[in-house]
Amino acid sequence: MTEGSLLSKATQMSQSRLFVQLSVGLLLIAAGVGASCPIELSPSSVVVRYGDPVSVNCTATVSHDGMGWEASVGGIGITEVNHLPWNVESLTEWGISAFCFINANEQCQKNLNIVVYTFPEKIQINSTADSNGMMVEGEEYNITCEIPKIAPVQNLTVKWYNGDRIIESDVLEIIEPNNLKNTKQPVKLLSTFPFTPTRNDSGARFRCEAQMDLSPVGPHLNVSSQELTITVVFGPDVQCSNIIELMENESLEENCNIAGNPTPSVKWLKDGQPFNSTTPMRRENAGMYTLEANGSLSVQKNIQVHVLYGPELNCPSIYMAEEHTPHNLTCTVEGFPEPVMVWYRDDEVVELPKTLTRLDAGHYLITASNDQSNVNATVEIIVHYQPSEIFELQDLEVHIGSTVELKCSSSGNPRPTYTWNYYQTDNVMEENEDGVSRLEIHSATAYNMGTYTCHAWNNKGRISRTIKVTVIGAEQECPLEITPNPMVLEYRSRVQGATCSSTSAISTNVKRMYWEGVESDNMTWFTNTNEDWGMTPVCTATFQGIGKCQKSLNFTLYKKPDSVSIYHVRRLSSVEEGKEFQLRCDIVSIAPAQNVTVLWYKNQDILKETGCQLENNKTCKLSDVRSPVNVSATINVNLQRKDDEVVFRCEARLNLRLNPLPTTTSSTLKITVLYKPKINTTKLPKEIPVFRGYSEELVCEAEGYPIPKIQWHYNPESHVNVSKGKLTVSEPGIYNCTASNDVGSASHVVEVILKEDYLPLIAGFVALAVVAISIVFLLIYSVYYKNTKMRHYNFKNPKFSEHNGNVAHSNGDLQFPMTRLSTQYISA
Repeated sequence: MTEGSLLSKATQMSQSRLFVQLSVGLLLIAAGVGASCPIELSPSSVVVRYGDPVSVNCTATVSHDGMGWEASVGGIGITEVNHLPWNVESLTEWGISAFCFINANEQCQKNLNIVVYTFPEKIQINSTADSNGMMVEGEEYNITCEIPKIAPVQNLTVKWYNGDRIIESDVLEIIEPNNLKNTKQPVKLLSTFPFTPTRNDSGARFRCEAQMDLSPVGPHLNVSSQELTITVVFGPDVQCSNIIELMENESLEENCNIAGNPTPSVKWLKDGQPFNSTTPMRRENAGMYTLEANGSLSVQKNIQVHVLYGPELNCPSIYMAEEHTPHNLTCTVEGFPEPVMVWYRDDEVVELPKTLTRLDAGHYLITASNDQSNVNATVEIIVHYQPSEIFELQDLEVHIGSTVELKCSSSGNPRPTYTWNYYQTDNVMEENEDGVSRLEIHSATAYNMGTYTCHAWNNKGRISRTIKVTVIGAEQECPLEITPNPMVLEYRSRVQGATCSSTSAISTNVKRMYWEGVESDNMTWFTNTNEDWGMTPVCTATFQGIGKCQKSLNFTLYKKPDSVSIYHVRRLSSVEEGKEFQLRCDIVSIAPAQNVTVLWYKNQDILKETGCQLENNKTCKLSDVRSPVNVSATINVNLQRKDDEVVFRCEARLNLRLNPLPTTTSSTLKITVLYKPKINTTKLPKEIPVFRGYSEELVCEAEGYPIPKIQWHYNPESHVNVSKGKLTVSEPGIYNCTASNDVGSASHVVEVILKEDYLPLIAGFVALAVVAISIVFLLIYSVYYKNTKMRHYNFKNPKFSEHNGNVAHSNGDLQFPMTRLSTQYISA
């Protein structure tokens, strides 16, 4: 397509869109469309690469009689919906326009902002230099950057770089089509960078970069050309003064610098004859020289060469003058080069004024020097002045509690009047007498430290002297007081203020007082408890005699942690007896970390107190971060079986100047102790006897967690009965009890010994003895029974006159005395 046909088509499209827009606009105006239209476009603006798809949704926010899209591509007629998308699979029209419209009480529309773009992958850099990139210093060259098809050109910027440094942002020239300045179609562009090289540009690397900024909706694109390296031809360039001043033994070669590309050849001439530039110069070598340098060009330069010699100085030793009277004091000096004369007073460089004053009196040292040597002379200038300088007042040191006197005196006419400037306190007294002013300090304190200035003045002028008084044994006090101090506040707590004031009752002592960084004169500093983490408020004041001093508010903004949690580092709930394991305490969002201490609890007892670490493993106490951070702490623990079902917890404590200290405790962590079995040998000795014909029950019990499993090991031929860890045996042998769990095992060996049972034999003997005793008893009893039944009586010496218990009675007639016979047992 030719440039003319492209312009014609663009013009026709523009006129067509203008006609449609004007027609719709007239219809909307006729219908009384307001300034706003109840339509929402999503998105409201689109940036589309040429040929890419595009989709925009139009939503009506009010009831209507139909809606549609008016577009040169993908237009949609009136449709009775509330959401109507406009979709184009491949957008290839550069000047496209589209708008969504609805028919409600009146017709209205919203235009869609559309940008169609294309961007090249490569750009080309060229120059008007030769093919090797050679340029002549001082000549102008054009470096061009050719950019192929790109659109829209209005969003394009071309930047020129020398190395990595931006040297220019260029305005573009459209090459083709060359008459469409505001076209939206792709154009070919040329950026020209005019360049005049210098020798310092040799080796420079140029490149151009095209940048297209389609933000905020579209991308930011850029492409860079290859680099163009140049070489600059120059010279010869003779860098040498027209006049050269040399000390003896110096050479001409050391005083001139000849540069060029290519490197030039150099020759020196004196009076038309060649001269070796490396020859050490002497006074007789002074004169006019010619320097010839040959390279791409030939250069000649005439140079005057001087050889130096030392100065000669002549000054009066004493000179007297009246104050404010012009003087004629002069010192003469000769030498080559011309010597430099300097006046010194008290080792400081001064310039003697044409009219002298009292301050100019004294001894002066005048030096004259050049590159060859230097000389000096001394001149005493006596000037009549009023008042004189104060000499007796000097810096001094005084011990704390001592008394010292400061003396200020100056001679003058009329006699000077004295005033003092210092930090005034009740223990300082002033006294003026006989042209001398005295300042007496009684019982010196820290507040007497500082500067003391004495002013001596009359109608001719004023002079002053400032000295420093140091109180040994005392530190310099800054008479400021901050209330409260320290200040500790919790994050997002109620705002509080700290007030700064002077401790001096004399208002003239204070020159200025303010809070650092606070523009207001209000001496109360208010904190922001939402963000002032690293704040160190400073109150600064300037005092008479003391100068500038300051005091800091010890301010701490703290925050309790969001959470504190404790866990086994391996996320376990049980551990083995005697094996060390590690617990970790995580503390989330706490400040300041430097004040954090972690307390570890085992059941209700404090196990240990430790510090903490930041996420970068840096110790909390070494951290300079004052804002909330996440920290953690660890502890190594070793548990025994007696610690079964132990409970741990950790507590984060902020060590601040508060009572009580802010603390936050974690939930509890229950740890179960696993330990290997231990057999109870008190119930199961190593040897157990069993009587022949009887059985014995062996009981094996073991303590362990998890609960141990009991197993008996014995000769399979043995007659045993096993039930729930109990073994019933009736035969001798070796029986092994083993208790095991997941942690370990334990075993115990029992030897069963067979013994004879003598109890039946003993029982037989006992039964036989019982039978024998029974027989004896029966015999004895039978004898006794016989005797008593047969009634044996004795009639010896009978008495009949009375009843007797031992006398048998018969019908009451006769009474015969009777005696019971004794019974005797006869053992068998």
